[in-house]
Parts: sequence; C-alpha cells; structure tokens
Amino acid sequence: LNLLEKDYFGIRYVDPDKQRHWLEFTKSISKQMKSQPPFTMCLRVKFYPPDPAALKEEITRYLVFLQIKRDLYHGRLLCKTSDAAMLAAYILQAEIGDYDPGKHPEGYSSKFQFFPKHSEKLERRIAEIHKTELIGQTPETAELKFLQKAQMLETYGVDPHPCKDVSGNPAFLAFTPFGFVVLQGNKRVHFLKWDEVTKLKFEGKTFHIYANQKEDKKIILTYFAPTPEACKHLWKCGVENQAFYKLEKSSQVRTVSSSNLFFKGSRFRYSGRVAKEVMEQSAKIKREPPEIHRYVRVLSLGPRMLGKALGVLPLYPALTGQQDQLRASPLPMTSPAYAIESFIPRSRSQVTDSGDRTAVISDETYSPSDSVLPTPVAEHSLELAVSRQINGAPCSIEEEKESEAGTPTVGDVGELGADSRVAGPVQSAGGEAALSEMEQVNKFVLSVLRLLLVTIGLLFVLLLLLIILTESDLDIAFLRDIRQTPEFEQFHYEYFCPLRRWFACKLRWVGGLLINK
Repeated sequence: LNLLEKDYFGIRYVDPDKQRHWLEFTKSISKQMKSQPPFTMCLRVKFYPPDPAALKEEITRYLVFLQIKRDLYHGRLLCKTSDAAMLAAYILQAEIGDYDPGKHPEGYSSKFQFFPKHSEKLERRIAEIHKTELIGQTPETAELKFLQKAQMLETYGVDPHPCKDVSGNPAFLAFTPFGFVVLQGNKRVHFLKWDEVTKLKFEGKTFHIYANQKEDKKIILTYFAPTPEACKHLWKCGVENQAFYKLEKSSQVRTVSSSNLFFKGSRFRYSGRVAKEVMEQSAKIKREPPEIHRYVRVLSLGPRMLGKALGVLPLYPALTGQQDQLRASPLPMTSPAYAIESFIPRSRSQVTDSGDRTAVISDETYSPSDSVLPTPVAEHSLELAVSRQINGAPCSIEEEKESEAGTPTVGDVGELGADSRVAGPVQSAGGEAALSEMEQVNKFVLSVLRLLLVTIGLLFVLLLLLIILTESDLDIAFLRDIRQTPEFEQFHYEYFCPLRRWFACKLRWVGGLLINK
C-alpha cells in the first residue's frame, strides 16, 4: 500500500469459534491462528487517530475514511439524523462528484446504502445537501470534511465489544482515542479518560475496569463478556489502547497481568510505538505524496448491488465469503499535499463539559451489526442469523429482531421481530444457567489445583534450599543443631555422599571426553 503511517492499522483475523483477534507481529502466525491455511486476514484501523484530518499523508486519511465509512454502514458510527445526512452527502460527493441532473435521476441517493436503515426523509436530505452545499468539492476535500465531521461524534473510534452489566442488561464496551466508553440504548452511560483509568483486569468472562476520578473518587466497573475468549480479547484491546494513547514513550510500556497473583491470569505487553511517537515520526515525512487509486462509481448497477458496493467497500483484503461484484475500475488520482496544522486532538467529548459522563448519541438504540461474518443484506439475512446461532457468535438483540423479520435494518421492526426478542432468552435460559454453574465449578476446581501445585513447588524449593544450607560450611546455631541429629547424619552418609560422588564421577568423565576431543 506504500503506507508509512502504518501504526494506526492492524491485521485482524477470526478463529474457528468466530472470535476476532488482532495479529501480534512479534509472534508467528502458526502459533496464533487455530485454523488451517490458507489464512484469511484483513486490514483494519486498530488505533483511530485522535484527529484524522491532521494525518500527514493523504493515503493514510483515505484508508481511515474507508474504515469510518464501513463503521457507518455497520452501525458502529451511530449518530443523530442531521449528522448522518451530512456524512452520507460527503460520501456521495467523494464517490460520484458534483450533482449532474443528466447522470443522477430523481431518487438517486436511495440507490446507495450508507446505513443499516434508510428512510425516505433521510434520503431526500442527503440528496439536498449533495446538490446545494458540496458543489465543487474534490474527492480529497470531501473525504477530509467527512473525517472532520466524524471525529466530533461520540461514537468515533468505537470498536464495540458486546457485554452485559451486573443487572444483565446488554451493553457495548469500547476503547476510543480519548478513553473508555460504555454504550447502552441510545446513550453513552460511562466515559473514563485514559488518565483516569488505573487498571484493567479480567477473570473468566468477568471484566473489571478501575479508575480514579476527581477528588480521589475511585470507581470499579464490572461487565460480563459472552465467552472467556471474548473477555480476554476485550482486556488485550484495552491494554493496547491505553498504552498507545496514554503513554509518552514506548519505553514506558510494561508487561501487564490480568491478576494480582503472579501464578494466576494472563500476561500481555503492547509492542509498538505510542501515539505521540507516531505523530512526531509522521511530521518528518517529506516524500512525494503517493498515488491513490480511488473507485469511481456509476449508476448503472441495480439499487441493491450499488448499495452493497458503496456501503461495504472493505479495506484490503475484504473479509467476505464471496467474490466482490463491483463493476468499477480504479482510476489513479494524485492530490497535492495538504498543509497540516499542529496536532490538537478534538472530540465532542472534549468540547462538552468534562464532568458530564453521559450523553445521547442518537435517536435510535446503539446496535451495531456483527461484522465477523459478511455484511448482511436482505436476501440472506435469515441464513446469517442461523449460522451465527450455530457458531455461537455474539449477536445483538436488535440484530436478531432484524434477521427474524427478514431485513438488515436497525430500529423499529414488526411484531414478528419483537416476538423473536422475547422468545430467544426464554428458550435458552435453562441451558445458560446450567452452563454458568458448571463454569463456576470448573473455575473453582482449577483455582484449587493451581494453588496446590504452587504450594508443592514452594515446599520443594524450600527443601532444596535447606539441604544446601545444611551441607554448606555456614556456622549458624540452628544449622549446627540440624547437623547433629541422627536423621541428618543418616541422610548425609546414605544419600547425599553417594549422590555427590556419582555427580563428581560424571563430571570427570565428561571432562575427559572434552579433553580427548
């Protein structure tokens, strides 16, 4: 890709259990991926830039633009209707250029799929903005304006992790450039700045986040992930994001343990540069701007296929199970370099009162689609829902409603969708309770066994240390008393002395072999 500002990106893969992972570049692929070759991996934005418009190179901004456009389609970048219309209009301007009555017939904006759900009113507003407010903007300018608008939203940079709170209510946890957020319904219910977060910990499916707020107010938030693997992935993402955005230098990175006890839990260390170092390194780039291959769209495709092509344009390579059916040819477009201003992170979280930890993010419930599998479309949304249930992949309540109703949209659905939301938990309540009890028993047994093994190991080490001390020449009172006991004399003459002679004989034999060679 001829990409220099690559620290913001990562390689993502999905294991056979449909759990997402970030590829660790310090380990071999064979040790990380459980599946068999050929491996399927995809490029994604791993660390969202605090101010994407301030990125040095246009190629980096373009790839971030593609990722945020994908987030918008999957419902991850959820926002109010007015903001959504503006973002979609910028995408239209970047993809098809200025409005042309001869090329763009009435209702042309309805042929594009920008969001999980469209309304005629929203489509009319998108077309109105595109026709009147964005005339003359080049693709580079439209993309830059899109990034500036997106990074002001509360859900910018959100890579949601589905969880449940202590009351069993669904929630989405995420790590953004500015801190840790919890989204429930159409609100952001918690926001902790990175400077306030003191520790991230997990055990099994339970995730804890410790923070210190103003006036030494300490809080602990607890959430429950769908599986232990999902919880560990959540913890590792939190450790990496905190190190990337909070630390001043990569030399300050330390190995983190998920438990306070040295013999329990997982240990993990972020490997890579931190945000401040990346920005300093980017400022030193002085090469000619690389050529960018954009996709120019035409309105000759069918409405659904064109919407799929524009809304689901993946980063390279795409994580889909079928061939792309795009009918567009890449045209090289080279843009002049932009004069980048000084790095000043901005977000709606910083513009608003820092004491306000809650905020309304949208008129609709936050319910992003699960992008582990190919993006759902109307023809096979029901099959996707069934496959997810079989594979055990996490799926939001709203998405289950959509799949039952046969539509990929988010929001209001019919009675059939509402029934499916109620029926699902009732049918699986007994099985989940039994599994939960078994998991707790297994967890307790494993903890006891681990403690027993550690205790035996410590006793063995202490015994060896005691033998070494008693056989040494140290003249200490309690050691003299031990040496004078009949038991020690028996051990000394019957076991220790023969063993010492045997080792000495072996050492002389090995030494003779080395001398002869």
